[in-house]
Amino acid sequence: MHFRTRPALRRAALTGAVLLAATAAIPQAEAASDGDRGPSGGGLSAVIRYTENGIPHILARDYARLGFGTGWAQAADQVCVLADGFVTVSGERSRWFGPDAAPDGSLSSAARNLSSDLYFKGVRESGAVESLLATPAPAGPSGDLKELMRGWAAGYNAWLAQNKITDPACKGAKWVRPVTATDVAARGFAVSVLGGQGRGIDGITAAQPPGTAALAPGGKDVDPAAAAEAAREFFDTTRYDMGSNAVAFGGSTTASGSGLLLGNPHYPWQGGRRFWQSQQTIPGELNVSGGSLLGTTVVNIGFNDKVAWSHTVATGTPVNLHQLTLDPADPTAYLVDGKAERMTERKVSVQVAGGAPVIRSQWWTRFGPVITGLGPSLPLPWTANTAYALNDPNALNLRGSDTALAMGKARSVAGIQDALKRTQGLPWVNTVAADSAGGTLFTQSQVLPRITDELVARCSTPVGRATYPSSGLAVLDGSRGDCAPGSDPDAVQPGVFGPGKAPTLRDAPYAENSNDSAWLANADRPLTGYERIWGNAGAPRSLRTRGALEDVSAMAAKGRLTVADLQKQQFANRAPAGDLAAADAARACAALPGGTATASDASTVDVSAACGVLAGWDRTTDSASRGALLFDRFWRRLTSGTAAKDLWLVPFSAADPVRTPRTLNQAAPGIGRALADAVLELRAAGIALDAPLGEHQFVVRGGQRLPVGGGTEALGVWNKIEAPWNAAAGGYPEVVHGSSHVQAVGWDGGRCPVARTLLTYSQSSNPNSPHYADQTRLFSQERWVTARFCERDILTSPQLKVVWPRERR
Repeated sequence: MHFRTRPALRRAALTGAVLLAATAAIPQAEAASDGDRGPSGGGLSAVIRYTENGIPHILARDYARLGFGTGWAQAADQVCVLADGFVTVSGERSRWFGPDAAPDGSLSSAARNLSSDLYFKGVRESGAVESLLATPAPAGPSGDLKELMRGWAAGYNAWLAQNKITDPACKGAKWVRPVTATDVAARGFAVSVLGGQGRGIDGITAAQPPGTAALAPGGKDVDPAAAAEAAREFFDTTRYDMGSNAVAFGGSTTASGSGLLLGNPHYPWQGGRRFWQSQQTIPGELNVSGGSLLGTTVVNIGFNDKVAWSHTVATGTPVNLHQLTLDPADPTAYLVDGKAERMTERKVSVQVAGGAPVIRSQWWTRFGPVITGLGPSLPLPWTANTAYALNDPNALNLRGSDTALAMGKARSVAGIQDALKRTQGLPWVNTVAADSAGGTLFTQSQVLPRITDELVARCSTPVGRATYPSSGLAVLDGSRGDCAPGSDPDAVQPGVFGPGKAPTLRDAPYAENSNDSAWLANADRPLTGYERIWGNAGAPRSLRTRGALEDVSAMAAKGRLTVADLQKQQFANRAPAGDLAAADAARACAALPGGTATASDASTVDVSAACGVLAGWDRTTDSASRGALLFDRFWRRLTSGTAAKDLWLVPFSAADPVRTPRTLNQAAPGIGRALADAVLELRAAGIALDAPLGEHQFVVRGGQRLPVGGGTEALGVWNKIEAPWNAAAGGYPEVVHGSSHVQAVGWDGGRCPVARTLLTYSQSSNPNSPHYADQTRLFSQERWVTARFCERDILTSPQLKVVWPRERR
């Protein structure tokens, strides 16, 4: 079967071939052999046009071939990371890497390979993924998505068969193997349950019935107050290694009258939850550009010629617990309306390197798996009387990629909203969008258990009465049939809210989210009236949210905005904590008797030099900023040990949520100690108190130190950067998560969108790839990539390279 395109597209491919032949050196990971430089005569094939920074523009005639090109191109850049993920979802980490090592955290929160394997092997052996694949749309995946997954697996396998791996992370490794479409779907399943079962894997795989000695009545109870605090921390989105900012501006605020979209997702810089850039095109069917989570077949965050969108991690609590009343005669049976139901035992065997297989049972109920804890701080003991089951409706949701595919075809924010309503596949994110007609959208259209405040009031256990207000985690009485989550008529899946209940804001001058609830998507148009499980309202916002709302409301008021204004916002690096507290901290410092303070180790420290540094700091986290590092180390210490009520003189007010709390209490306990500790720390590391931030916040790529601007969640910086402190290595020597696939998109009346993008950690994890650090250098220099979306832009790329990957049969 021959590849067919319109004549213009065929000429484009041929033009690319000429340029390809003239190119002196093509990385092996990006080029097929001479015999592959042409359309396929059989099997799957695609055309891939590479432009600057190794960004592929994948052209195909149907979804299977589009998936093929995407799988091939992802493997070319990220084969080792992808292969590692497939080991995870196959439940084989213990076999290859040992049971006690820790996974990279990209596909679950399991602490050890063994618990990860027990869970994912159980998923595979239960046939859960196959069952979801067999479910008809819209509850199950569409035919187009299944074709994409089939093609993706074929493309990945073809790349493996036709290329040598040069990445030292897996070169010659036996665990790199071909995959199936079911493997691709299993990876999608893992992404779907990341916020639910994926965060509870240790508690699911550790859950075992109490021994005979424990069958006496009673047993350890969960303390409601402690559970409330643990649940609040567990579901606090500002503590996740995923976050994000996004803002859409309406046409009334822009120079062109079209919308603008700035997406700034915060994701891990290493491992399998990285983004990867591409453009996917089926002529007349789909044309979308943006970032994909590795291993997914679609563009997750992106734009087309009419609309752009981004996602932020939402505050909706995607799970709930059912507290089970156990049969006094059998701790593996539970009572519902007075009748005993036996749990389902799933025996799972995991192969372990250098040892005998580990066989362990998992216990499942009508509500979901029995779980003995959500994180180390929220134990849920299985006693003779009580057990807890985890309800995660996203374990029945394999629709996320259908949602992304539908958004890629949308022609407006109304089309984005319709895509969300039809597919209902987003498990744990909000959506912010703008379109060429000037429309804006914020919506929290995520899959949540249908738990209303009324249901909680009627059915909460004592633990649930504490956890639900603090975190949205409902703990319902599992012994009553009338306490199960209900269903909405517009929901494609039972037991979840329909899209009509999602907090939504349309066509506001701006719509913004920085991982707080939907309440202040626009500070002038608060959203209220939603159930607590969606998030809170009338409560303090994070510093990042407050700073973002100050920034974007000022931008909207200024008006005449362009894409250039979005670019400036991304790298403004304003530290809201500094604006709020640095001057007062400097005054408190100057007031210390003798210019000294007592450190945590009881030593007396001369901090007088710090006072002037704090006063002179420009309140940004630019690489050149002097004083940013000192304030950062001081502020982390102060806020971790001082309650908000003691930190601020003006308390939070729901009537003024962006500006409160404020005014640092210069007499707050701990200011002197935090200053002393910060000064001691920097001096011990040989770091000057006024050292430029970029000298001590950096990454090393190819032996070159690249300074990195931006700042931590604690400072409230839009351009979020999280890096572990390592004094011996110079300060913050590696970024672990933060700004990732950044896009600034608008329209100026022409046929093509105006888009600037940046993949902060670059396309490839392979240190031998030319695209291992090229965009990281751009990020360090606060420079952008001009997106090539239209055909003429692709064809005029000075670095255009074209390959025709195909299956060999």
